[in-house]
Amino acid sequence: MLRPVKFSAYHGGAREEGLLDFSASLNPYQPEWVNEMFERAKEISNRYPYYEKLEEGLSELVWEEVTVTAGITEALYLLGILALRGRKAIIPHHTYGEYERVARIFGAKVVKGPNEPEELAEMVEKDSVVFFCNPNNPDGRFYRVKELKPLLDAVEDEKALLVLDEAFIDFVKKPESPSGENVVRLRTFTKSYGLPGIRVGYVIGFPGAFKSVRMPWGIGSTGLAFLEFLLKDGFEHLRKTMPLIWSEKGRIEKALNVKSDVNFFLKRVGDVKKAVEALKRERILVRSCESFGLPEFIRFSVRRPEENEKLIRALLELESL
Repeated sequence: MLRPVKFSAYHGGAREEGLLDFSASLNPYQPEWVNEMFERAKEISNRYPYYEKLEEGLSELVWEEVTVTAGITEALYLLGILALRGRKAIIPHHTYGEYERVARIFGAKVVKGPNEPEELAEMVEKDSVVFFCNPNNPDGRFYRVKELKPLLDAVEDEKALLVLDEAFIDFVKKPESPSGENVVRLRTFTKSYGLPGIRVGYVIGFPGAFKSVRMPWGIGSTGLAFLEFLLKDGFEHLRKTMPLIWSEKGRIEKALNVKSDVNFFLKRVGDVKKAVEALKRERILVRSCESFGLPEFIRFSVRRPEENEKLIRALLELESL
């Protein structure tokens, strides 16, 4: 008979209305064309969403052949089908929980390692699969290609597979991304376009393999409409909004003595349950990092200036108690 999987991952994002949500690390500025996009989605929702032509257009836009998926989440499950059964999965200690969940679902042997590329490289074995979030969630640390080189070399030498989750790379100033025959890169638009309900992401690497196992019509009519508008947009929305986020990021860093390479921060608060509840009474939602194995920390994102001001005041007041 069917039995439930024992390991589950907890995700951020508000589960109730009326809260100022800093728990989900999203671009607070949605595209100007978002309403037109939803109208287009309604218009095409009476037919199956075939998006191969749009996939070709996206490949031209990013200068690499891509496989469109329903966010990074679908890509991880496709990896399970293609690469995880019976293999060793090496996963850093404090990172996105879905890697471990997917690895266990597909029967991989999970081994935990450090969050540093050089130390993680020492654990790589023949045919193993290494998961690495870059920038990392929840601490926001981004590793340049030079810093990743020991891990890249180890993966190549051992004929292993490196899965680089680059979900937040759009928020990095002057980002870098390695390529290689043993590297799979996962990206998503849900974060950088502030639309987590629209499940559109893509994979760079092994296009034939990923396209052979993905679900048909996986992104739905809304995802198809999003891709249509994205290709017209040509990432102009990111060029407009990222400087606004970076400016606010710098202000938060100075006010709260925190540091990150992306649009969210990790902060020690001691009693995390008490801190989360105190902020919730102020109608502010942050992410408890207990599920990341960091029981004294919260994670919060960069929002619009007036919203960030409320968070800064609330956290400074919390520190003074």
